[in-house]
Amino acid sequence: MRNIPNTSNGKFKYGFYLTGGIFFLFLAIMFRPFTIVNAGERGVLMQFGKVQDQVLDEGLHTIMPLVTSVKRISVRVQQNTFQADAASKDLQQLKTELAINWHVDPSKVNRVFQQVGDQQQIVTSIITPAVSEVLKAATAKKTAEEIITRRTELKEEIDNNLKNRLQAYGLIVDDVSLVNFSFSPEFSRAIESKQIAEQEAKQAEFIAKKATQEAQADVNRAKGQAEAQRLQRLTLTPELLQKQAIEKWDGKFPMVMGGNGSIPLININPSSLTSKNN
Repeated sequence: MRNIPNTSNGKFKYGFYLTGGIFFLFLAIMFRPFTIVNAGERGVLMQFGKVQDQVLDEGLHTIMPLVTSVKRISVRVQQNTFQADAASKDLQQLKTELAINWHVDPSKVNRVFQQVGDQQQIVTSIITPAVSEVLKAATAKKTAEEIITRRTELKEEIDNNLKNRLQAYGLIVDDVSLVNFSFSPEFSRAIESKQIAEQEAKQAEFIAKKATQEAQADVNRAKGQAEAQRLQRLTLTPELLQKQAIEKWDGKFPMVMGGNGSIPLININPSSLTSKNN
């Protein structure tokens, strides 16, 4: 009979602790006295809506419920594509498509959020107008032909100017890519016609140069043959002609012989050949 009150008292304490634990768990879930900052993020700490100087790194952090709140901002590299209209130095209109890789400076996420806002507001309010202004300033320094032929130089100029401009807002530009740019249909046709004309001119120049070289080669060959004949005449002797005639003789005498009984092609006088050639 004495054990019954002790057993009831133990059950009461156990139920009290269980109820208290559930209650505190409910309060923890409701008010969340902690926060988790995921990988690739930073936490902007606010007390009653006021941004604090402290920036929360990745991991688990304790906070004061109802007093402190946390806004998570991604610091990973983001890529956005922008299309903008601009004009060249010679007043040719062009449309440009740029791809920009950028991210928020991890140490300045609180200032970026306080002054600009979240990622969508950053792109809309800061990056888009900056891209348009920097692009127009860069293309206005170059003619349409220079924009095409000096594309790498144009890309570097836009890259550097965007980095300097967005750095003041706590944004870091990793890279800028000129995806595509196009001119008006009329200017595109004019460029195509110019390229065709340049190719035809180069082809005509090549043909003329080739003809000149061939003509010069013919002249050189003719001069060489004339010089060879002149040297040959100077070196002809009766003995040499007699030797050449004997070497070419097939051993047969001709059917018709000279009136003086001489054999043709053997008794050859070089002076007569020289006089005939002259």
